[in-house]
Amino acid sequence: MDNQNKNQNNNKKNLNGLLILVAWAVVLTVVFNYLSAYSRQASTAATTHQIQYSEFKRMVKEGKVESVVFTDGKIEISPVEGYTYTGEDGSTYDKDFTLFTMQMGIYDPGLLDTLDEYGVKNYTNPYVPEMSPVLEFMIVYILPIVLLVGAFMLFMNLMTRKGGGIGGIGSVGKSNAKVYMEKSTGVSFADVAGQDEAKESLVEIIDFLHNPGKYTAIGAKLPKGALLVGSPGTGKTLLAKAVAGEAGVPFFSISGSGFVEMFVGVGASRVRDLFQEAAKVAPCIIFIDEIDAIGKTRDSRFGGGNDEREQTLNQLLAEMDGFDPSKGIIVLAATNRPEVLDKALLRPGRFDRRITVDRPNLAGRLATLQVHTRKIRMSEDVDLNKIAQATAGCVGADLANTVNEAALRAVRQGRHAVNQEDLLASFEVVIAGAEKKGTVITEQEKKIIAYHEVGHALTAAKQKKAQPVTKITIVPHTEGALGYTLHLPEEEKFLMSKEDILTEIRTLLAGRCAEELVFNTQTSGAANDIERATELARNLVARFGMNEKFGMMALGTVQSQYLDGGYSMNCAQETFAQADKEVVALLQRCHDEALELLRENREMLDTIASYLFEKETITGAQMMAILEGRDPDKEEYYGVPATQDHTVEAPAKHINIVSEAIPMPGLPEEGGGSADDGHQDQPQQP
Repeated sequence: MDNQNKNQNNNKKNLNGLLILVAWAVVLTVVFNYLSAYSRQASTAATTHQIQYSEFKRMVKEGKVESVVFTDGKIEISPVEGYTYTGEDGSTYDKDFTLFTMQMGIYDPGLLDTLDEYGVKNYTNPYVPEMSPVLEFMIVYILPIVLLVGAFMLFMNLMTRKGGGIGGIGSVGKSNAKVYMEKSTGVSFADVAGQDEAKESLVEIIDFLHNPGKYTAIGAKLPKGALLVGSPGTGKTLLAKAVAGEAGVPFFSISGSGFVEMFVGVGASRVRDLFQEAAKVAPCIIFIDEIDAIGKTRDSRFGGGNDEREQTLNQLLAEMDGFDPSKGIIVLAATNRPEVLDKALLRPGRFDRRITVDRPNLAGRLATLQVHTRKIRMSEDVDLNKIAQATAGCVGADLANTVNEAALRAVRQGRHAVNQEDLLASFEVVIAGAEKKGTVITEQEKKIIAYHEVGHALTAAKQKKAQPVTKITIVPHTEGALGYTLHLPEEEKFLMSKEDILTEIRTLLAGRCAEELVFNTQTSGAANDIERATELARNLVARFGMNEKFGMMALGTVQSQYLDGGYSMNCAQETFAQADKEVVALLQRCHDEALELLRENREMLDTIASYLFEKETITGAQMMAILEGRDPDKEEYYGVPATQDHTVEAPAKHINIVSEAIPMPGLPEEGGGSADDGHQDQPQQP
């Protein structure tokens, strides 16, 4: 019955709209015909002049008439070349501009003989066929009305398709939010893994929409909003789409940047329109992606509230505070910059819940890999548990990209299923880039890179709290590394002790230490290592309260926790300078300790570097086998069984060696070369 009433109302609205269009078309047609007739009369009056019949007879007898045309009720006269007629009021009319006319109200049977007698031979009475009055009415009135109505309907259709006409001006204040109904997004909670806590909060909100009675019976109120916060790639937008698929209610989706355009006041108008449309179909969900585009903290630097973005934010605050919670409108928003959002936007009553979408743990990564491999043809040797262990610190987007790259790699190699080696190789492509094809490296540079990387790996292996080495390679990659040492944790760690940080700094500086110990030189390849070691040392001194001189005094504030994690120093210049001195002393102490450790294990350093120089890529298990006196060629790599030649993918034989062979050093050399390009290590970030 309700649907029938809605259809009747819609039909009535359509009929009224059509009648309005027809009325406008009739009015415009009448006005156009009137203006057209008036224009023709004005044009004729400007180019003609009426004279007396006797004057016409005199002109004929004087030989001043060149031609005569007889029409209904009048005679049109064209004077001869060069004749100028002067009227009674003194005005003159030249042949080039004027047509003389007069009304035929006099019977003159001898007129034609008179025209022949005085040489006027160009006279005629043209035949004009009479048009049917019905046809004339159709052409003059009906046809223009039909054309105007058709043009109106076509224009309105174009405006609807293009969002308001050329440039969207016709709907400048109208919200352009996408509306999803039920499972039209194609995503459900079954497609989201590794975010159980976030899913639990959102499931409760959806259940509130479906069964409000069991919550209101105890006096609970419907939450107005939830803010999804997390690093890029953790699945905030995917969670919102899953909510759309699970809710079974209208779902409005819009980006924060979609509110503000070139016109002042557009953002506030679109916010009003969005909430008005949502109120019509409540209960519903509104999702605003990247809300930091309009939700930044307000200030007085740009006119004290006259800024367009601030007007949009003020309207959003008013709408979220004003709508009736009993209607069931829930606002979801996502951002990776919560620290810049206005405090009025974050308070309870607007966003009642703050849902952190964090990096998945080991179980979460395993579940995520299972989701992304559901449609991938996998070989029997695939062990997703080992892949989940190897990808510590990765977000959902990284895992999805890894699985896709593995499938592409399997196709490139002519196989019909993805194996374990594909997944591991693709993970390294995601974090370090693909191997460079045709890179030319001299043998001396290759030797320096080998010792540099083994310096990292050996220092990590000889320290108790260091992350275990997974892979060492001296093959150049597209992310700028001439080689890298991959460290992956054996277990999940969420805290770092002071000794953990010092161990990590020693490991990072060990590459430079190996260059100094073996070649007595320093290369640019340690640039990335030094940068990361300095960041760790500065955090230890300025943020973590682990320095004896400053104690638990915080000298810096984090700026972008979920992006680059950078921070700014909030202290006096003198304190800042002292903190820098502490950082320098800490780095120098760790450098000396790493150098001494490598000096004590110089024989193993040479042995592992020689093996890496030959193989170009080895695993952490192979390195440990060398340290323990076992055969390194029999070790597996995260589920990839050992082969006769190599444990992992064959080394890059396309690397060209352009200098003569140099024997591996057994003792420190006095000279030595230097790498002309940087290389970096890639331990997985926690």
